[in-house]
Amino acid sequence: DRTMPLSRHTGQIPESTWTLGLREMTEPWKGAVGCFGVAVFFAMTIGIISWQALEQPPEQWVLRGRDAGMLWERGRGALLLRAVPATEPPPPRDRCWHDGGQFCYSWEEDAELRLSLEPPAAPGTECYGVRWTPLRPDVTLKDCFSMTNVSWYGGPSLRAQRWPLNGAESPAQPLVSGDLSTNPDGFGPVLERYFLGSTGVTVTVAPDVSLLLSLESQRQFCLETPAGRAEPLQYQLCVSADVAAAHRHTTPPMRNFPPCRSPIWRYHGPEGSAAKIRRGLRSLVRRLKRHRLREGVVALGERGTAVLAAADLVPRERRRRQAPALVEPLELSITLSPYASVTSPLFLRSLRGGEAAGYWLSRQPRPGGSSIPLLTTWKGQLCARLNVTSEAALGWYLARAQHLRQALGATYVAFEGVEGNSFLEQDVPAPAELESDGYTEVLAVALATLGNGTIVSAGTRSSYLPLFVQMSPLRSDWSHAGLKGLIPSVLHYSLLGYSFFIPDAVGGSVAGATPGDPELFVRWLQIVTFLPVMAFGTPPWLCCDTWVLNLTRQCIQRHRDFVVPLLLKYSEEWQSLGYPIFRPAWWLSPTDPVAFTIEDEFLIGDEVLVAPIIEKGQTWRDIYLPGEGHLWLDTNSARVFDGGTTLRNYSASLAEVPVFVKTS
Repeated sequence: DRTMPLSRHTGQIPESTWTLGLREMTEPWKGAVGCFGVAVFFAMTIGIISWQALEQPPEQWVLRGRDAGMLWERGRGALLLRAVPATEPPPPRDRCWHDGGQFCYSWEEDAELRLSLEPPAAPGTECYGVRWTPLRPDVTLKDCFSMTNVSWYGGPSLRAQRWPLNGAESPAQPLVSGDLSTNPDGFGPVLERYFLGSTGVTVTVAPDVSLLLSLESQRQFCLETPAGRAEPLQYQLCVSADVAAAHRHTTPPMRNFPPCRSPIWRYHGPEGSAAKIRRGLRSLVRRLKRHRLREGVVALGERGTAVLAAADLVPRERRRRQAPALVEPLELSITLSPYASVTSPLFLRSLRGGEAAGYWLSRQPRPGGSSIPLLTTWKGQLCARLNVTSEAALGWYLARAQHLRQALGATYVAFEGVEGNSFLEQDVPAPAELESDGYTEVLAVALATLGNGTIVSAGTRSSYLPLFVQMSPLRSDWSHAGLKGLIPSVLHYSLLGYSFFIPDAVGGSVAGATPGDPELFVRWLQIVTFLPVMAFGTPPWLCCDTWVLNLTRQCIQRHRDFVVPLLLKYSEEWQSLGYPIFRPAWWLSPTDPVAFTIEDEFLIGDEVLVAPIIEKGQTWRDIYLPGEGHLWLDTNSARVFDGGTTLRNYSASLAEVPVFVKTS
């Protein structure tokens, strides 16, 4: 087979579309991959990946592993990914001139595509490296993955979280963590460059790639490089037998740490002075005792923490010893952030020390110039942000956090504002180590050294660290930005490895200081009962009647007696294998299309299914029981049902939450 001359295409290289649905070949490919004359077809599409189980003549394979392979289809001018019977693969037609495990194709003056067989993550998995390299600065690389007949999971958290991602919509923007309260149309604080398809395909983008992501609801999601930077687009594409197997093969083991004490009671009392805060904390503890809610953690926000810190509460000679807790017999959580107001004593002291340039993020100075702090906005104030690339700055910051924790007798320290790229937000070039989500990653590693009881507001490439992650605030309503988004967020966080999270306060904490809907409060309460931590912004005696207060006590006890032992059991599996603690229905039914789109149920491990009511005024719902061949015990009625079936119009009053335990 002789190589034909490459057809010259001088225009902008077209977008590629990778389709992972079941498709039929309309025209068989006849000829060798070496016949590059078909390059003209790339005016329409660069690549289509088709995931199907069709037997094809072996000479059609470009790259072929044991169970799958990539081939070129002349009729479409497309690359296809196929599952095939295991036969001896032929040698690749194009060896990239030196390597039989790669296939290369270049568009003169535009871009080069390099495909390579990668070492499999596990037996039964095939992995391919995909690397696009632009040959001109004005070339933009963009690969799109179809949502037709494929459900996708992973990627970024969103304001109105969806499960799967197919229902989400977002214009192309940097795949970088952000604060949804200040940028609701951006990406949220927990994300990974990992996408999982219901067909058993994973897409993992290299961490050093500058990446834009767009989500087109029910159509496709696209990976794109920034225009004008001539940077490569590189990712790995792996194929497994099914969606659950695909995820099992990609999750690393995690580190061990104990669950956070529950429940958390957020302090919303007066904060005008240290004396007022202390009185307010004592008042909250007295009320909790009066209502027989004597356990948990009182969480003090950033402002209250700053007021107490400035008051220098503890005499100098006692600072090295643990001070009595302000909220005994409960525990205290304080809140810090890596921001300092430009008018704060903290920032002004650092200026007087002559180390402002080293302690705070700065713009890159011009030759011969001096560094100027990169000022940004945090909670409505003009602020500087901690320079996490400076060992001196990090050491100072961590020592200050340790001191405050000890001086105030706090068990937990929550760090807000960990997410986001301050340089990107202001379109200022960032140091290499702080590009993309480098800031979040570096800061998380440093904060993990503070030990157990550390809570952060973001997670990216940090799921292995012993940190709790605070979920984004949700609206006090029944929408996907409120209650309906809670379970999709639980599944999203847990899938990405962040199984120890703290959900938003019962009833939501956005758009209203107190939840005005007792029914919403109860349905929310029923879900968080089965999560790692229960958190309250408004105490039940303020929002609702005595019945809800009694129900709250029952839910707290159920969490302690039933849920915590389950979490401890499955955290061992999470640590050793990396499997999520909170699992979607498809974990037990990985080939059932019905399970792929269920976003209002979740599993704890493999043995407990929680299927709450999330519609206002509703006292019934359909419940999908996953796992064909298994039996499920209804904890409300003691009846037993077969797995792999759907219970229609299951009745659940406002006092009930449907929970099933797998018995076989």
